Amino acid sequence: MATKIEALETKVLELGIEDRARLAEKLILSLDAPEEEENLRLWVAEAEQRLHQLRAGKATEIPARDVFRRARAALT
Repeated sequence: MATKIEALETKVLELGIEDRARLAEKLILSLDAPEEEENLRLWVAEAEQRLHQLRAGKATEIPARDVFRRARAALT
C-alpha cells in the first residue's frame, strides 16, 4: 500500500510542467520563509535602521505621490 506522500507524488507528477514548476516554487519558498515572530523582528530592525538613516541625514524622504507616480510610469 502506498503511503500518503507516495500517492501525493504520483498525483503531482500527473500535472503539467507549468503547474509542477509553480508548485515546486511554492514548496521551496515555504522552506525559506521565516517564522512570523522572526519576520516581525526583521521588519522592526529594518524600520529602525531606516529611521536612523533618515535622522542622520543619510537618507531623504520621498513623498508618496512621487513614489506612486514613478511606479505608474514604470508600469506603462
